[in-house]
Amino acid sequence: MHRDHPSPEIIEAILPFSRYMQRLAESEPELMGELGQTLERPFGRKEMQAFLNADPGAGNDEAGMNGLLRGLRKRVMLRLATRDLGGLASFAEVVTTMTDMAELAIGFALERQQRWLADPGRYGQPRSIKGAVQEMLVVAMGKLGGSELNVSSDVDLIFVYPEDGETNGYRSLSNHDFFMRLGRKLIASLSNVTPDGYVFRTDMRLRPYGESGPLAMSFGMLEEYFITQGREWERYAWIKSRVIAGPDAERLVLMEQIAQPFVFRKYLDFGAYESLRSLHGQIRQGVNRREMHGDIKLGPGGIREIEFIAQLFQLVRGGRDASLRLRSTLAVLKRLREKKLVSVKAAAELSDAYCFLRKLEHRLQYLDDQQTQTLPENTADQSLIAASMGFASYDEFLLRLDIHRRNVTGHFEKIFAAPRKTHALSRLSGLWQDRDSGDNKNNKEEEGIEAGAAAQLATMGFSSPGKILSRLQEFRGGIRYRQLPESSKKRVDALVPAVIEAAARFRSADLTLERLLQLLESVSRRAAYLALLREYPRALERVARLVSASQWAGDYLSRHPILLDELLSPADFQSPPDWSRSRARLIQQLEDAGSSGGNDIEEQMDVLRHFHHAQVFQLLARDVEGLLPLETLSDHLTELADLILDTVLRLAWSGLRRKHRDEPAFAIIGYGKLGGKELGYASDLDIIFLYDDAHPDAPEIYARLSQRINAWLTSYTSAGLLYETDLRLRPNGSSGLLVSSIPAFDQYQRRQAWVWEHQALTRARFVAGNIHVGEAFERIRKEVLCQQREPSVLKREVLAMRQKIFEAHPNDSGLFDVKHDRGGIIDVEFIVQYLILSHAFKYLDLTNNIGNIGLLKLAGKLELIDADNAERALNAYREFRRLQHQLRLSGDSGLTGTSSADSRSQKFARIEADQVTSETAAVLRLWDEVFDSSHF
Repeated sequence: MHRDHPSPEIIEAILPFSRYMQRLAESEPELMGELGQTLERPFGRKEMQAFLNADPGAGNDEAGMNGLLRGLRKRVMLRLATRDLGGLASFAEVVTTMTDMAELAIGFALERQQRWLADPGRYGQPRSIKGAVQEMLVVAMGKLGGSELNVSSDVDLIFVYPEDGETNGYRSLSNHDFFMRLGRKLIASLSNVTPDGYVFRTDMRLRPYGESGPLAMSFGMLEEYFITQGREWERYAWIKSRVIAGPDAERLVLMEQIAQPFVFRKYLDFGAYESLRSLHGQIRQGVNRREMHGDIKLGPGGIREIEFIAQLFQLVRGGRDASLRLRSTLAVLKRLREKKLVSVKAAAELSDAYCFLRKLEHRLQYLDDQQTQTLPENTADQSLIAASMGFASYDEFLLRLDIHRRNVTGHFEKIFAAPRKTHALSRLSGLWQDRDSGDNKNNKEEEGIEAGAAAQLATMGFSSPGKILSRLQEFRGGIRYRQLPESSKKRVDALVPAVIEAAARFRSADLTLERLLQLLESVSRRAAYLALLREYPRALERVARLVSASQWAGDYLSRHPILLDELLSPADFQSPPDWSRSRARLIQQLEDAGSSGGNDIEEQMDVLRHFHHAQVFQLLARDVEGLLPLETLSDHLTELADLILDTVLRLAWSGLRRKHRDEPAFAIIGYGKLGGKELGYASDLDIIFLYDDAHPDAPEIYARLSQRINAWLTSYTSAGLLYETDLRLRPNGSSGLLVSSIPAFDQYQRRQAWVWEHQALTRARFVAGNIHVGEAFERIRKEVLCQQREPSVLKREVLAMRQKIFEAHPNDSGLFDVKHDRGGIIDVEFIVQYLILSHAFKYLDLTNNIGNIGLLKLAGKLELIDADNAERALNAYREFRRLQHQLRLSGDSGLTGTSSADSRSQKFARIEADQVTSETAAVLRLWDEVFDSSHF
């Protein structure tokens, strides 16, 4: 191919590769003269528009318009083919040029045909019942919708209009009839063959109901069709849908409110694997039946398989990830690589194959201007195709083609391969089958089957086979399973044997299986999650590992099954969280939700909740694997809460209608576990709100802001809840104002606050909002904590509050309450708080927010307490927190030795007292030292 400067020699060199160009050169030599003068530049959209506008009179009647459009096509095709075959045009230029020509031609013909039909002397202008003018929208599908049109392609179109009504002309019609006529006129303008040829062959078969459906339909009809009759393959087709003609406002309504909800499910739609696998199977059968293996589009390793790979991920994830809602196949492959949904190698090989196959497709079509994707069978054309592709021989060309097709097939089969049913799984299926359904079985036969099944389970390592068989029968006979649609039943039937096999790999096989069955029951009505576990056996293995270690993990997955998707990328669990990247990703997701139309706030609330749950789950997975020390876990959970609170504050402020400044002079202050950076998985947030703003409307505005923040955090949506909040630590508690000014907070802390409120202040910190308000709070906090107090009075107040808490949590279980009983967590916290309040006036470092363990070390170093006693007490505190955390994770009696039904022991983290004898003794020893053996 020639790649120097354009010259007439290029035209001569490429003519053998296109009989279509040869025919034009013979019949219209003047076009070749034009070509020689314009070959150096692409045929851009502006030049096309200028050609259509050059002679205003030429398009004023149907014959003139048809001639004009066909004249444009000849010129575009000649220049484009020459530039492409001559090595002057990139693939992007080829498809962009064809797409631009199609859009301009369709828009040009539509505008004129609509104007002619809407003449008052004919049918008049279509109007809605309320009198609004109606115009037809043309939806492009397929490669035109994806802006990647072939050089000799059909255009797949769908015609829609907003509302029904009537026209207002001399011969009034219903809007439906008017747009049906307009559609037929538009099709004729494009596809009728005249002496000048045609513009585009049109294909209307993708419209609802196919060839038997109406040529045009209203938005309402289309939406009803999607809801009641839309099929899976249509979702696939509508991914590339794009309105290319029609009023802009109506385009948004059609695509965002009608088409997108049909195409993209709000959940992760793993059922798409099965439906696309089925669709591909039908295509492959047709290829085999008609011996179309030379078809580079539909044959093995062809263009359609690449499109299927790209669009599978879009169907599965596009509902939750708006960044995947792209139309161009190459753009989707690039995005999949960026999101690590496919490997760098896979993305590169698929993209290279796509470009090669599309380039080949164009060369096949240049030959005779026919829509073909089939390799030629005659040797002459084979030689032409090989040469036009840059190969010395057809055999050399085929070798390269086969490499690309093998690569595509390999990636396709890896992604779309149906889950294999092993021999072991086949044998396990018998454990799940309904053994009560056989009316002809006698008791001895049933007993034999039962004994064989029990023996099989025992061999696998289950300790109570009889109970397991009963549990499986209970599941199968339960109303939840029996009410499932048949497709979901089949998925459950396929999953249960795999669940049994996965559970058997763990030491606590019986317990693991029970937790897996509980999870399976809870998600059984969500077909997408059944499909995920079916399609990804490794995800099921990871679920088994999680629930085997933690009942709480299983419960969390049951409440948020969308998190099963997180298990598909185990590499995410191996590295610690990067909160700056997480923040950027969250902001992007919120912006996508805010720009998608519909109920922005509800969608953004869901985004926040999904993000929060996913982050917690990733930490949980690392925790269960033993990769996170408890203190590090608490730090991460606290950073997550800080990020969420900062984001919610920003969202709540932006949503206020009445504001008096760009940024709020407002701060969120964290107390308790949030303030002390000791959050657990299920911790609520102790927070108060402060502001420093002299504007007369500030109290009302910030009160409303506080209410909105709390609503963002605590409202239940379809995605669940962010956090429970406790606002009672604000000045005057539940009876006080929701938000306080800095001066009011200062005055309250110095003159009215109780000692217990100053105890709470020892663990408080600025979390989010205006830095200056945060600094003012920290100044007040330190000044209050550093007040000199009378030791005897302080001691009496602290002991009285400890007594109150002790009485509020009676314990008659015979077990030790890790948090509330004497010698437990609260005793350590009270010791630390007393030391701060009694000595901070002398030692300012005691006001630093370094956590209870750090503060005990500091107190020992300052010789406020015996250093050895401090060390033993802080180790006890660390152990109590570890036990409390393990009890939360286990969700059963594994550490308590009590019945799993004893929910109180779980809720209150109670264990056998002799498990922590040395720890409680260490805490009580320090208590006696600090409080002079005082008891409460």
